[in-house]
Amino acid sequence: MLLEIKDLHAFYEESHVLRGISLNVDHGEIVSLLGRNGVGKTTTLKSIIGLLAPRSGQVLFKDRNISGLAPHTIANLGVGYVPEERRIFPRLTVRENLLMGIKPGQKETENGWSVEKIYDYFPHLKARDRQKGAYLSGGEQQMLTIGRALMGNPGLLLVDEPTEGLAPLMVQEVRDILEELNKKVGVSILLVEHNVSVAMSLATRIYLMGKAHIGFSGTKEELEANSEVRAKYLEV
Repeated sequence: MLLEIKDLHAFYEESHVLRGISLNVDHGEIVSLLGRNGVGKTTTLKSIIGLLAPRSGQVLFKDRNISGLAPHTIANLGVGYVPEERRIFPRLTVRENLLMGIKPGQKETENGWSVEKIYDYFPHLKARDRQKGAYLSGGEQQMLTIGRALMGNPGLLLVDEPTEGLAPLMVQEVRDILEELNKKVGVSILLVEHNVSVAMSLATRIYLMGKAHIGFSGTKEELEANSEVRAKYLEV
């Protein structure tokens, strides 16, 4: 198992925001984490990458307990994070943003990823090589954020709302890129996504969150067959 979360509890001050979360992602999988707004999906990703220290429970990555480690330490172990806010560097060029994703002590091509390889997957970025991040479209910024995470050679990508606010054509392009990275490169993905059709088209398995807990886990076929569960946990 690549990632395994066991009975995770997390708090924002005294607010109990994750209550016994358990889920897993195996090698080569895309797993979607879905649910209504405010139930704790982004918080789950932040707890995995170390931006929020869990109060109890375990986050195992390649059988190592990474719960409570610093974000940069978790990233160096092979976990990439694509935040909802994108957080590109607006005053740096596209190329400079990508180079920021290289881990300390790692050469650009050491683990197979280089700026030019990123441009093979993201031709929109190649055309913007010298353009500053602030002047990219929303879709281009999203691609840049994914590309920057890949420069660190992750075995697992945590991807938070990659299609939010994008035009339909760009939604499809981002979706296709994630599928290609999974199938051709072998990157495993834990995906938080409000677009249910995109998430279900990509996922090997699906978890549905209720308020601070997991309410359903199964395949997309099992979810499609259960209208009661969909009505309870999804805004569809």
